[in-house]
Amino acid sequence: MSTATDKQKCLDCLTWAIADLQGQVDTEQLTKISNLIIQTMTGPWRSFHTPNHIFEVGAGGDAIEVISALFHDLVYVQVDQGISVNISRYISPYIKEDREQLVILEPPELQEDVIFNMVLMLFGFNHGQPLLPMSGQNEFLSALIAGKALEKMLPLSKLTEIAACIEATIPFRPQSSSGLTSSDLLFGRLVNANEVFNLGWNDEEIGGFVKRAVRLSNRDVENFASTNSSHFLNNTWNLIPETNHDLKNVNSYTVHGYRVSMQKMEGFMNFLSPEIVFRRYRNEPDEKSYYKLLAQTKQNLEVSRLYLGTKLTSIAILEALSFRIGRDIPLSTMMGELPLEDMPVVGLEQFLPEITEPYQPTTPIEAEVLELLDKGRTVDSSYDVKNSPVATFMVKSLGFLEMSRMLFLSKEFFKGNLTAEELIKSCDPYVIDNIKSAVLQLFDSRKEALSQ
Repeated sequence: MSTATDKQKCLDCLTWAIADLQGQVDTEQLTKISNLIIQTMTGPWRSFHTPNHIFEVGAGGDAIEVISALFHDLVYVQVDQGISVNISRYISPYIKEDREQLVILEPPELQEDVIFNMVLMLFGFNHGQPLLPMSGQNEFLSALIAGKALEKMLPLSKLTEIAACIEATIPFRPQSSSGLTSSDLLFGRLVNANEVFNLGWNDEEIGGFVKRAVRLSNRDVENFASTNSSHFLNNTWNLIPETNHDLKNVNSYTVHGYRVSMQKMEGFMNFLSPEIVFRRYRNEPDEKSYYKLLAQTKQNLEVSRLYLGTKLTSIAILEALSFRIGRDIPLSTMMGELPLEDMPVVGLEQFLPEITEPYQPTTPIEAEVLELLDKGRTVDSSYDVKNSPVATFMVKSLGFLEMSRMLFLSKEFFKGNLTAEELIKSCDPYVIDNIKSAVLQLFDSRKEALSQ
């Protein structure tokens, strides 16, 4: 979809939603807001949190959900490397930067108003509080922008419902020490906001607002419950370069940089559990649907953990071998450049031997992961090939149990507890010799090309 088409779709969604809520439709102002949203969501570092994502999150929702979806990822400091001037004007009266960290202002420096106080209350934040990237910073600022941008078009009660939905998109939160879920806490804050701002709601209505927020937050992470693990990994691969910007430099990012990217994602997947990905509040979603989400998420997490762990092990071996050349070697030096449609390239996989008696998977998860490694994910990535030739060669040679042992040693290598040479010596000699031979043949092919 083109940027112009995205802007028009965003405008259409906002116009419909404001009218549906019986707000004051200001077409000129909504056009500016739509342009602002799409311009921000198509920034140079966005590859997953894009216009397509916000339209998908809002799809099928009511007017509050549609508006909330359009605004919920507007601020993404760690992806965008800051906050653009275009959106910062909405929030600059309320925050400051202190030693590379955003902090909520305190009176008298703070220019308080009712919308700011409402958003502050719903998020449970305080004056002078540092904002943390993984603890609601982006969602808080996005909700604040939504409130300020729409304050002349919608009443405070509707802006509060929108802020509640955006608060619910703070992901991956376990129960509090008191046993309350994030949805329970949001309900309590809405009760307080109702009293402080005289919004006129009863407890049943407030419960309905939380259920709606849960619906939105579950759509925000619905990829985790994809019925196809390859589709789940495709989206995972779109997430990786958002916070690992070196990967945008195709064919020049280093072995180390690529490994760090894989390591971060592998660690993240091992941290997650299905219960903190999807939420349930007062039978939203219903029990059958909820446990189906959990079961599919469990499956996808198991596949992704084995897949990422195997790739991480293979890149660790390449990194250890690259240390024999230097400390900052491009991955393309070791594996060849990424293939281009109009130009054939020579890659490492062309020099790896076929395994005559390859390892046979012992579980459905192993079979699926080996298929993904060998045949590849279903969608191309701008910074990586779909398949994993070195990981496939290692698995077929060693099996997943041995790869698990090597993963543990690889992580010791990353920590500095094991040298590169010690990691190489710990790996099966047949595997190491063939990977080295393939790299040398790749080098020879370049030498031959230069000598023509």
